[in-house]
Amino acid sequence: MIARYPVRRPSHDPDAPRPHEDQPMPEIAIRTATIDDVGTLMRLVRALAAYENLADKVVSSEADLRRDGFGPRPAFESRIASLDGRDVGFTLFYPNYSTFAGRRGLFLEDLFVDPEARGHGIGRRLLEDLAGIATARGWQAIVLHVLDWNPTRRFYERLGFEQHGQWLLQSLGGLALRRLADRS
Repeated sequence: MIARYPVRRPSHDPDAPRPHEDQPMPEIAIRTATIDDVGTLMRLVRALAAYENLADKVVSSEADLRRDGFGPRPAFESRIASLDGRDVGFTLFYPNYSTFAGRRGLFLEDLFVDPEARGHGIGRRLLEDLAGIATARGWQAIVLHVLDWNPTRRFYERLGFEQHGQWLLQSLGGLALRRLADRS
């Protein structure tokens, strides 16, 4: 499934690009990632990590993405956004489950748009795309984490995302995970 959008944003949007009349409007297309997109996904994952000052934390490889996203039991799905035919952004997501709601939701692991492609509404289109996927599947929400210093927090809030201040992200991994597992 490929969704194509002309890049036209409301004139009241102060961030909207001001195209010159002699230049054609760029086109945004969003498609489901395939195994052939693994190199693109890896490039975008590394770019996201660099943006988040976490480049040294990326240990995954193209082989990992190929195995875990495109094998017999995919652990995630991904969508790729292109601007005028050039791949510039992606989402990577998978279902979660709310015991309170008794329904699945969509957990957005990653959303990233190359810095030189920002300002065209690609991030918004990617989220609209995911909202369409979630509602078509009967899922009840989109959940994501965002770093406290990341200016995109305001973008998410404008779209209606709510911060749950009392909920703190916790993680157990590496040696601590192995120690706990050894106790079982």
